Amino acid sequence: MSNFDRNAPVWGAGRAQQTSAVEMDQGLRSFMLGVYNNMVLGLGISALFALGVNKLAVTDQANAVARIGGTYLTSFGQLMYGSPLMWVFALAPLAFILFFSFRIEKMSASSARSMFFAFAAVMGVSMSTLLIRYTGASVVQVFFITAAAFGGLSLYGYTTTRSLSGFGSFLIMGLIGLVIASLVNLFLASSALGFAISAIGVLVFAGLTAWDTQRLKEMYLYSDLGPEEAAKLSVNGALSLYLNFVNMFQMLLSLFGTRNE
Repeated sequence: MSNFDRNAPVWGAGRAQQTSAVEMDQGLRSFMLGVYNNMVLGLGISALFALGVNKLAVTDQANAVARIGGTYLTSFGQLMYGSPLMWVFALAPLAFILFFSFRIEKMSASSARSMFFAFAAVMGVSMSTLLIRYTGASVVQVFFITAAAFGGLSLYGYTTTRSLSGFGSFLIMGLIGLVIASLVNLFLASSALGFAISAIGVLVFAGLTAWDTQRLKEMYLYSDLGPEEAAKLSVNGALSLYLNFVNMFQMLLSLFGTRNE
């Protein structure tokens, strides 16, 4: 999802050459903290919108106008999950990502941050369907499992001295394969293929989490970025990590989540 070069430059260029070790370390920590802060805020916005939509969409049996499985829906819920509007919210996050990718270079850092938070809100609305399909307890459980895994993988990407750039092309190819397989499975509706997609998807997004973390670290160190460029990179990095987290969460939920009866 990034417009930046994912390959690490050779040592000796940019910020790493121009500052002392202490200044470089402090600047890097501040930059990465900004990335994680933006990402966590995005996740928080998504969670609030998902919960808010679910609250408006779900009701008890006496007041229901429609039903999906064991879940009773209000008129708003029927509109959201039983009409063509559901496809609008399902595809809206993709439209945001494409727009963001093409326009990031022309945006100010503040505009990019606002766009990212707007995307997180729309993503939250789209993900509210998970609270219809899975029990609340399993959603919370898988969320914390994902958070623990993501934290460990990102920490590895940040601290390892081993270059992960060689895995980049492999991971991108795996991601493209997942997208194609998911589109095919929309027509086949194969549970076996769905399981394989989720299992492989967890591995792909786990690798992307470590790779993107190292990529962001190296881009900050080896690029001579001004404050505005660094702020935009922070938002773009937050988007990459946010997408890795959300996709890994959804893959794990499809594998281990408990479905509503």
